[in-house]
Amino acid sequence: MASNCNLVSVLGVLLIFTLVHNVVIVVGQNIPAVALFAFGDSNFDAGNRKYLTSATLAQNFRPYGKSLDDPNGKFSDGKIVPDSIGKCNLASVLGVVLVLTFLHNPLTVAGQNIPAVALFTFGDSNFDAGNKQTLAKANVAQGFWPYGKSRDDPNGKLSDGFITPDFVAKFMGIPIPIPAALKPDVNVSRGASFAVADATLLGAPVESLTLNQQVRKFNQMKAANWNDDFIKKSAFMIYIGANDYLNFTKNNPNADASAQQAFVTSVTNKLKNDISLLYSSGASKFVIQNLAPLGCLPIVRQDYNTGMDQCHEPLNNLAKQHNEKIGPMLNEMARTAPGFQFTVFDFYNVILRRTQRANTYRFFLTNSSCCGIGTHNAYGCGLPNVHSKLCEYQRSYLFFDGRHNTEKAQEMFAHLLFGADPNVIQPMNIRELVVYPVDEPMSEVWLPTTSATVQASDSSSASRGYEVY
Repeated sequence: MASNCNLVSVLGVLLIFTLVHNVVIVVGQNIPAVALFAFGDSNFDAGNRKYLTSATLAQNFRPYGKSLDDPNGKFSDGKIVPDSIGKCNLASVLGVVLVLTFLHNPLTVAGQNIPAVALFTFGDSNFDAGNKQTLAKANVAQGFWPYGKSRDDPNGKLSDGFITPDFVAKFMGIPIPIPAALKPDVNVSRGASFAVADATLLGAPVESLTLNQQVRKFNQMKAANWNDDFIKKSAFMIYIGANDYLNFTKNNPNADASAQQAFVTSVTNKLKNDISLLYSSGASKFVIQNLAPLGCLPIVRQDYNTGMDQCHEPLNNLAKQHNEKIGPMLNEMARTAPGFQFTVFDFYNVILRRTQRANTYRFFLTNSSCCGIGTHNAYGCGLPNVHSKLCEYQRSYLFFDGRHNTEKAQEMFAHLLFGADPNVIQPMNIRELVVYPVDEPMSEVWLPTTSATVQASDSSSASRGYEVY
């Protein structure tokens, strides 16, 4: 392999995307001048149809070509996919023949025109790169095998290997995984993780930090490590709130609808305040990952005895109420806060679709964990006093432990975050967000979609056209 691991330069690959089930992200530099050939139907027609018929064709007239003031036979208001691909050097990257037949997933090319900025992460154990190890008075399970099993490196991350921000950083051209901000003597020049396992928005978590405390820690480190312009151009990823709702449900099993709504309002208002604090600290590009279907986590299924095929719906309902408030809240912030830019990753449905249709996403089990004990193998992974069981092949599982995903799943999520379309992340993906001009108002807003809430009990949604995400 080349020293920069440039798969393109090494192989000169011909990719034919027929019935593709994974987002493809290609990183390439030092690209030769080669060609792009496009075959297919009207999606790729650059004007050939008008030379094959004597009839007058609609695509030769306005409003086709409206955005470029050029109705030139293409079925679009402006450029079509091959035009943009050629411009961003996919042809140069691969010498590709694109076949659009049954193409299910977005294709994103990274490494081209991506600014050298940072990635900062905030939240709970899903994004914790090792901060809990520093805060905890005793050894934590994630510091030991089998955590890190896939990399032979148990480094405080709650997975068998890398976590989602590690992959996102790689796609952004950041040469090292995002380090834990609380660890001494780490290189934070291209970002840091302030997330801590057990973090909440409300209350005072034990041996952890609230989101507000994480933001204040960022402010303490800011002056010595990053200038204002660099911060403004960098991406800030946040995943927080799961522990608030897990604790609320455990402590208030009989809460009625009004009590639940009041709690959701308290949580989302605090989230807004903490995002505002981060914005006032200089951040402008926010990636908010909405909550997973908490009632479908293996540890929750096990604790509430739901059986193998059911989720704990009270927790799912709280997560849905929370998620429904996020998009409108961020729209309002973008409207009133100059330069505020954001995107929302629909983590809820990304997880739910995988729990419902394991085979579609090449998983063997999605309702139980690879590591643990109990009916769903969900408790005690890595704990010294627990004789937990470890699966033979972790890549066949969606969850590594009772609430955290395997490295395979985390890489999937990162691909979607970086390059997917508005079915999954909107109003733009991370690649679009980091190249979007700083201080410029957003040209699009978050919109509720028909796929915004897939029912946990609904296995028929495979026919709706968005199941491949």
